[in-house]
Amino acid sequence: MRSSTLLICTCLPEVQPVRSLRHTMSSAGTGSSLRVHAVRFGPGQELLGSLQAFVEERRLRAPFIITCVGSVTKATLRLANATATNTNEVMHLTGRFEIVSLVGTLNPEAHLHISLADGEGRTIGGHVLGDLEVFTTAEVVVGEAVDLQFTREMDQQTGFPELVVRGRSQTNESA
Repeated sequence: MRSSTLLICTCLPEVQPVRSLRHTMSSAGTGSSLRVHAVRFGPGQELLGSLQAFVEERRLRAPFIITCVGSVTKATLRLANATATNTNEVMHLTGRFEIVSLVGTLNPEAHLHISLADGEGRTIGGHVLGDLEVFTTAEVVVGEAVDLQFTREMDQQTGFPELVVRGRSQTNESA
């Protein structure tokens, strides 16, 4: 029987918030331990709502998508040229689509992006608004940064609620 060892080396300096005239970066600084969850959703289930219920049931505080494979028959996506004042750039898809990629954070105000491929291999993607109806399966691996908490706060510059990352001890002290 073969034995193997996985060594993970984090050799990066501690990340501090970076502020400039144009951009602000949110970071908890020291990183976090990782907990991994796997879940499969079946035909007819709405993927976004099912993921949010999964996160709520397990009380995950800094959840994110690691990977997802599967297929959907419907999707509602906001396209890249939408703004806070013009959110009408929305696409409603129906048909059979393979999930090529699903990424993002799953705090209560989830921020997910998806890429879908149609029967001819053409892809379309955007910000998930919902209505992701599973066709055959959706196999999702969810990560949780156990030492962090994700929230969203309105960003005056973008006009959207944006991710705020806090250490869990910071949120416990202010609670």
